[in-house]
Order: sequence, then structure tokens, then C-alpha cells
Amino acid sequence: MTGLSTSVYNVEAVRAQFPILGVRVHNKPLNYLDNANTTQKPETVIEAISSFYRTFNSNIHRASHLLGELATNQYEGARKKVQHFLNAEQWEEIVFVRNATEGVNLVANSYGRQHIGEGDEVILTEMEHHANIVPWQMLCDQVGAVIKVIPVTSEGELDLSNLSDYFTPRTKLLGVVHMSNVLGTINPVEKIIEEAHAHGVPVLVDAAQSAYHMAIDVQAMGCDFLVFSGHKLYGPTGIGVLYARRSLLEEMPPWQGGGDMIESVTFARTTYNQVPYKFEAGTPHIAGAIGLGAAIDFIQDLGIANIQAHEHDLLQHGLKALTAVDGLTLIGNAAKRASVFSFTLDGVHPHDIGTFLDFDGIAIRTGQHCAHPLMQRFKVPATARASLGCYNTTDELDALAKSLTKIRETFV
Repeated sequence: MTGLSTSVYNVEAVRAQFPILGVRVHNKPLNYLDNANTTQKPETVIEAISSFYRTFNSNIHRASHLLGELATNQYEGARKKVQHFLNAEQWEEIVFVRNATEGVNLVANSYGRQHIGEGDEVILTEMEHHANIVPWQMLCDQVGAVIKVIPVTSEGELDLSNLSDYFTPRTKLLGVVHMSNVLGTINPVEKIIEEAHAHGVPVLVDAAQSAYHMAIDVQAMGCDFLVFSGHKLYGPTGIGVLYARRSLLEEMPPWQGGGDMIESVTFARTTYNQVPYKFEAGTPHIAGAIGLGAAIDFIQDLGIANIQAHEHDLLQHGLKALTAVDGLTLIGNAAKRASVFSFTLDGVHPHDIGTFLDFDGIAIRTGQHCAHPLMQRFKVPATARASLGCYNTTDELDALAKSLTKIRETFV
């Protein structure tokens, strides 16, 4: 990647890598502040996907010709990039899935069905995304297990004051989001994992939001499972990752059956492939994995520490700019947080906020953000949410605050 420095963060050089940022919306420059929903894609990712389809499109693991070999090498090369990105001990611990949601469903339907039964317990938190609630509800409803919920304080932090009390001999798994997609809160997952492991309970971490904001080391974190989505990591849609300890993957049964997840098949019985392939049935999203590998290259070239420092500056600027808007209330005020702002504006419905901002070229998210329990906790029907990425600027945040002031004056 050209034009970037690892010592001085040049946001204009970063922006130049993203073709879509030159698009105009309603004849206004695009001000994209919806990164918690999905991030935009740099030219290197777009080119990696295009190059696959243009020059070596083929299925993987099965072809004896050169194109198949090239495609397989790129696909498996992406897996090893993910391994190093997460500091997983082995590449076999990386399973490609469609997204973080599918990763959670895989764990629930494979590990969960194997270990969770009638009367057992799953611990979740009040700030979970629906993707880390609904699969466990479905499983618990089917087997007669129950869900316990760690509450959220008025500041938007997990109340961990009596964490050990949530565990009993019937507790079989704990699921926790690393970073809230609504509040920006960064949870102390290491502390939670340590407590869970002291009770013999495995932990699944939802890193869909955190993976593109901060460095993740699964060995240092100590998690048993971790999921993230490529499309929030400046990569393509339709590709995601489940990390799991190899010992767990070895004992887990396949979730889906089909080609490539088998060693041999007769009508009498099937012998399954080794990990991680026994969890990757059928033709995978090859271009997506290759694009995800390119996205990881982009992040590592730029430097995750540089991204984090830039976004911290944006967070501080954004907090100052938004709190100066008359009638605006930020939801959550965690001591440790990343660059997500959920807010309400007195007298204006969040959906109207989103519509009016769009006419100013500003893209945000409005609604309940797939976090209905959290909305209920803060007693709001919906919020507007601005979320930042590596290419956002303080000027964009100032434009957001100016537009919100104009909206409030129009309605009030």
C-alpha cells in the first residue's frame, strides 16, 4: 500500500485507498459514519477479489489443474493470515464461516448440543447483539436449558460486582461481546474469561466490533471461541471467522454435511475430514476469504496501533462536538470505550435524524441496532448511531454536529 506512514497517520492518504469515499450523495460529499454496520473497502481488497475472478477462478482442494492450485493456495493463505492476525496457536483453529452470526450458530449447534441439556445454564450479557442471544435461546428452548443475564449499569458498563455468583455446576458456557455495537463499551473479557475458567466454563467472545478497532490475541485473552465478520474489517461481505481451541474442534461434531467435510462416504457411514475442514461443507466463499486476507494485509500495513490512536483522537473530538449539540443525549458513558456514538435528539425521532442527515450526505445507522434488550435497559425505542473507522476525520464529525444542530432547530 502506498502513501501511508507507520509513524505519522496520514488520514488523507488512507482515504485515497477507498474509491467509494469519492462518491457524492444527494450532490454532497459522502460522509460515511456507519462503520459499526459495515466498513468500506480499500482498493487492495477490491482488486484481490477481482483478480481471483479474472485470473484464477476455480474451486479449491479438489482440482488437479493450476487454477485450482492457485485458488487453494490463496484461500489457505488467507486462513494463515487470520491465524497470525488473532495470534492463534495453530491454523487449524481457524474456521471460515459466512459471518460472526454463523460462527455463533455453529458453536451453539455443535458444541452446544453436545454439552448443554435440560436444566443447564448459559450466561450472556445485557449488551449482546442478537447474534449472540437468539442462537442460545433457540438451543435452550429445544433442550430445556436457561439463560442468565449479566446486567448493564447506567454508565453502559457490565455490572461485574458479583460475577462469581452467576456460576453454578450447571453453567455450561458464557457468551460475551468484546465491544458493544451500541455503546462502544470495551468489556474486560480477560477478567470475565478468568472467572469463567475458574468455574470450568468455556467462553465465546463476539469480536465483530472490536476486531477492526484493536489488536486481538486469543492466546493472551484465553477465550475458547471467538467470532468476527469480514465486512466490518474492511473486507467483503459473506465471509467470517470462528476461532476455537483445536481440542474443542476435535471433539465437536460437524454442523452441516456435504462435500469437502468428509474423508469417505458410503450409505452405511461417513468418515469426517480433519479440522477445520469438517466444519466447511460445500464450496466456500473463496473470493471472500481472499478478500479478507487482503483486508488483513491492509490493516497490518497501516498498523492496528496507528488506527487505534487515530480513532481515539476522533472519539475525544466527537464527544466534545456532540455534547455541544443542544438537546442531544449520548447513551452510555463507559470509562473504556471505542469510537461509537449512540444518541437521541429531543423532539426528533431517530429515523427522521437519519433521513435528514442523508440529505446532507451523512450516513449513520438508526433503530435498535440488533440489540433490543439494551434498548429496553436504557428505556429508548431507538437511537441514532454514528460509528467511526480508519478513514474518518474530525471535519466529518464537525459536519455531523452542525447538521444535527440544524435538524434540531428545524423540529424545535
